[in-house]
Amino acid sequence: MEIARGKDGFVEFIGYIVDFVLHIDEHLDVIIQNAGPWSYLLLFGIIFSETGFVVTPFLPGDSLLFAVGAFAALGSFDILILYVTLVSAATLGNMANYAIGRTFGVKIFKHGGAGFLKKEYMDKTHRFYEKYGAKTIVIARFVPIVRTFAPFVAGIGKMSYRRFMVYNVVGSLLWVTFFVLGGFYFGNAPIVKDNFTVTVLIIIFISVLPVIIEIWRHRRKSVKRRA
Repeated sequence: MEIARGKDGFVEFIGYIVDFVLHIDEHLDVIIQNAGPWSYLLLFGIIFSETGFVVTPFLPGDSLLFAVGAFAALGSFDILILYVTLVSAATLGNMANYAIGRTFGVKIFKHGGAGFLKKEYMDKTHRFYEKYGAKTIVIARFVPIVRTFAPFVAGIGKMSYRRFMVYNVVGSLLWVTFFVLGGFYFGNAPIVKDNFTVTVLIIIFISVLPVIIEIWRHRRKSVKRRA
């Protein structure tokens, strides 16, 4: 029974996350009304966790940045404070992830991974590194899941910390600028505002498209090799 309750609780939690992402504008409105200035701290925590821990790639990233940008345009957030908060969260999150990977990564994956931390995820991220090099830290910012694993794998591979930080800061600036300003300037356009859930789904689809293409190519190569 305890296991069943645990599974039910997990399913309920995932359901809440999905609902939060799909109706992020409605949830943000409630958060802003209830948390006030503390909303900045909550946003910091979400972005820090999404980028800083390999076990939380399911947290909203791109869609959240776009949504808060739209709210900033309405005056719910000070755009400068919001921008500094989110860039700091993204940068510090990657730093924490890099440190965790450098300290514990090899031990975790030594026997094939642990639970959610499957070795195949690390291998896919490694292929990104092989294709794009250290620029993966920047490119991965725009790819969910890979975004979470990239700094972790960089830590495992013991990438030069100075080199990592350069790409980390550049990636954080580009990522936050693109989505927050995108939401700031276009999030309240009638066609977007009236179809915000559809907009979020489009953002998610475009974000995961590189992963889908990579998986398709990998499977296609595997089929050809078997043939």
